[in-house]
Amino acid sequence: MKIKPLRALAAAVGTAAVILGGAAFLNWQMWGLEVTHTPVPVSGLPQGFEGMRIVHLSDLHGHQYGEDHRELLELVAQQEPELIALTGDVIDQASQRDILPALARGLSRIAPTYYVTGNHEWAVGDVGRTKDILEENGVTVLSNQYTLLERGGDQVVLAGVDDPNGYADQKTPGELYEEIQAAHPGLCTLLLAHRNNYFDQYAACGYDLVLAGHAHGGLVRLPLTDGVFGPGRQMFPTWTAGVYTLGESTLFSTRGLGNNTTPIPGFRLFNRPEISVLELVAARQG
Repeated sequence: MKIKPLRALAAAVGTAAVILGGAAFLNWQMWGLEVTHTPVPVSGLPQGFEGMRIVHLSDLHGHQYGEDHRELLELVAQQEPELIALTGDVIDQASQRDILPALARGLSRIAPTYYVTGNHEWAVGDVGRTKDILEENGVTVLSNQYTLLERGGDQVVLAGVDDPNGYADQKTPGELYEEIQAAHPGLCTLLLAHRNNYFDQYAACGYDLVLAGHAHGGLVRLPLTDGVFGPGRQMFPTWTAGVYTLGESTLFSTRGLGNNTTPIPGFRLFNRPEISVLELVAARQG
């Protein structure tokens, strides 16, 4: 019996198994959807909005989970949201606008869906076309605008700001907040924005809850960190995933759904793509 060839074969098979297993694990880390459930405290939340369920999605970057987003849409529908927030970077390239109609129709059939732009939509250009496609297929676009939501006999404001990559003369988040307060003083105000790292600015304006993405959870999540890589090549960022507070303001930052497709693909580790399911609760005073 030839022992050495058998050992060589066993070593080769073992090596192949490790390589294939590692590749499968990395692919799962990059594209294996995870549904998370988080109670989110909101200052001044009226009783009628206690327990409201929101699905928060961001940073798809042109990816499709199944044909016409079937896998993503099925998982979102299973969460039975009352509202869906889509906070930018849905596409990276003009050709990816082709994925938008099916996504917009699918989400808006599940629940009222609201969208704000991210930096990548502005980098693509002709952002008005992107907005039009979404609106034509049932999504409400908030471009430095707000609307009123009603539930249980109470009202809150839902506002949305375009990404700072937008027009230089656009209304600022502070100006939008002042406009809201002039018309609806003291009303609890929720903000959809793309950039998690602007939380301190949004908190200073007075927004009670901010939903954002942008950081992709810090790409690589390790113990005792809030992610390793942040926007603008920042190392060891914060506000990248989950609930954070500054004064009376709360941020929920989602890890997002995809990875950049330009100029090079992104990378995730211990940080799977996230469908964030939020349950609003009144923040405890003091």
